[in-house]
Amino acid sequence: MLSEIFKAYDVRGIYGQNLTEETAYKIGRAFVCFLKCKDVIVGTDMRESSPKLSKAFMKGVAEQRANAVFIGEVCTDAVYFASGFLNKPAVMFTASHNPPQWNGIKFCRENAIPINEDTGLKRIKSIIENNEYSKKTAKKQGKIIKRDVLKNYVAHVRKFIDIKKLGKLKIAVDAGNGMAGKMIPLVYKNLPIKIIPIYFKLDGTFPNHPADPSKYENLVELQKIVREQNCDFGIAFDGDADRIFFVDENGHVINSSLISALIIKNILAISNKQKIIYNAVCSHIVPETIKKYGGTPIIERVGHSFIKETMRKTKAIFACEHSAHYYYKGNFRADSGIITSLIMSEIISKDNKPLSQLLEEFGVYHTIEETNVDVKDKSAKLREIENIYKKQDPKKISKLDGITIEFDAWWFNVRPSNTEPLLRLNLEADSEELMKEKKEELLNLMRS
Repeated sequence: MLSEIFKAYDVRGIYGQNLTEETAYKIGRAFVCFLKCKDVIVGTDMRESSPKLSKAFMKGVAEQRANAVFIGEVCTDAVYFASGFLNKPAVMFTASHNPPQWNGIKFCRENAIPINEDTGLKRIKSIIENNEYSKKTAKKQGKIIKRDVLKNYVAHVRKFIDIKKLGKLKIAVDAGNGMAGKMIPLVYKNLPIKIIPIYFKLDGTFPNHPADPSKYENLVELQKIVREQNCDFGIAFDGDADRIFFVDENGHVINSSLISALIIKNILAISNKQKIIYNAVCSHIVPETIKKYGGTPIIERVGHSFIKETMRKTKAIFACEHSAHYYYKGNFRADSGIITSLIMSEIISKDNKPLSQLLEEFGVYHTIEETNVDVKDKSAKLREIENIYKKQDPKKISKLDGITIEFDAWWFNVRPSNTEPLLRLNLEADSEELMKEKKEELLNLMRS
């Protein structure tokens, strides 16, 4: 059962089936044994199973003679903040954008350093399987300590902007009944910005639409309200509010690589000659913008633990992923949808132009939405794709993350999912016609 829920970056499963209170209790014990820590910060999202699972986890922590510092219902980046602010390891109970019956745990060391399969999850799993819990000599059990970090969190995220530069914007915000519904009112309180709230009531059953804004069908209500109420732009968050998606003033959904390029341009205008990381499937506009404005682009594999580790090693100021994760050095190298919303508000305010106009500079390429294909043998299909396209005289082939093959007027990446029998296709071309042609060609090949 543990093999079903221990993934590459976190623990994730279906509550009551492969993720139970008993499992959470054992993970709590094993987490303390693995880190030999005295305290563990614990935060939860609004899912119905989160209170039960987190309580069981904290019982395990306390039985291993450590304290559980419970910070309540928060967004994931507030847990990362608390880990850095208090310099303690932390866990977040969330299944992000997954359906209501799912839940999971994200882990980090002190200072928000991520723990993944290779840096601890395998060992935690092994401790449970082999019943290797350490026998502490301390006589007393640990305590469960409640701690409110929200005032500190709000002050922290606001430091990323100059509040005096904010204009009287109107922003539609779709929280999808997730944690942004609690965090946005706190962060934007007393700022000169009018928030039009959509689905702010915390509800882990997701009664209105799934908390997955990467699926454009879940943005229809946001697009409608932006147009009807003449908003400056719209934003949508996933369930734990670490990812953020944007809609311009005309209600058009914006590819996250364009948002990345706009943020990068503004960061480099203030802090020139900085290193910036992007993942292997971001649009080419991202590294081109980094170079154009005097930065140094660094490519990395998809996945927050790879991104954060490379940020730490290179001292990069910012990093972005195609999946709408935005990472900030000053945020303990963690991603934050909330900080990104503030930075975009400041950019639009000070430039005093519509968002669509600000993005015109970066709308050079035609990019598909990431597309998943069920594949029985992922390795065999990747070899087949490579063999076919390397005969077509490509400019470049990279195997940093799956396979990326570049031609003069287009490029594509096919990479395997870490957790499912899927291959993921990303593709970009100089023209819409070429993009559609090559997308169909590759999808036919992947499905054959």
